[in-house]
Amino acid sequence: MTAGNPYTAQLSPQVHAYVQPDGGWCVNNAGFVSEGGSTLLIDTAATLRRAHALREAVLAAGVPLPRTVVNTHHHGDHTYGNSVFLPDATVIGHDACRSEVLAAGRQLHLMWPQTDFGDVSITAPDLTYSERLTVHVGGTEVRLIHPGVAHTIGDTVVHLPEQRIVFTGDLVFQGGTPFIAMGSLSGSLRALRMLRGLGADTVVPGHGPVTDPSAFDTAERYLRFVADAAAEGHAQGLSPLESARRADLGEFAELRESERLVANLHRAYAELDGLPEGSPLDPVVVFGDMTAMNGGVPVACHA
Repeated sequence: MTAGNPYTAQLSPQVHAYVQPDGGWCVNNAGFVSEGGSTLLIDTAATLRRAHALREAVLAAGVPLPRTVVNTHHHGDHTYGNSVFLPDATVIGHDACRSEVLAAGRQLHLMWPQTDFGDVSITAPDLTYSERLTVHVGGTEVRLIHPGVAHTIGDTVVHLPEQRIVFTGDLVFQGGTPFIAMGSLSGSLRALRMLRGLGADTVVPGHGPVTDPSAFDTAERYLRFVADAAAEGHAQGLSPLESARRADLGEFAELRESERLVANLHRAYAELDGLPEGSPLDPVVVFGDMTAMNGGVPVACHA
């Protein structure tokens, strides 16, 4: 599948989403909030080329370049472009987002060495928080909320209560398969309950087109499907790969990146084994099993 051209969608007078089709591996969404005097940017991009295109999209909207960048989590598709907005911007993230950015380093370069990410300067958040933080962009209130361990151990949800808009980061993949290998199955279900409680009408997912709260229902149904498959396979002594190969995806067969099922089963098995939420899994094993589920072809970075 070929990625399409990014586009900007105005969600309210103050808020824009920046959507990068097709939303597959390494092709994430971003967004920005501005009232004309200052700008807050939500996430960057996986390559320097894409990050510079995001920078130009901000300017094309007629608002200043950001003084604040918020990272919804540490993965390189959401953070590799941070340095493009320095030195003028302060980067904010959860405490664990900072530590994970620093620990991961140029991880995407290692996973996809054929992709031209550019000469990325790893830039971790320099302002961190633990549970909640409110940022004011002019008269617009922007609430940063840590949902607990979910997609990763350091997620941030960006909620604009007055505009009834929420940027979920990778707690939601619209049209794509959820990915919880670096976080928690039970924690992701808790995070979805929290997201519903915010009362947002407009949902900007981490990947895929802008949507509405029905995306939370789809994500929950998928995660409960994973939980059921894991419980059955684990009880029978099957490996995550064996369980994944036996599973009937049903309504989820149309989601992109269906090979993520086996990665999600690895996480579900870890929780059934009593490991703490967010405990590291072996990425060689997890990505090896996804390659097996993908017909022996390694998963491709679309950036």
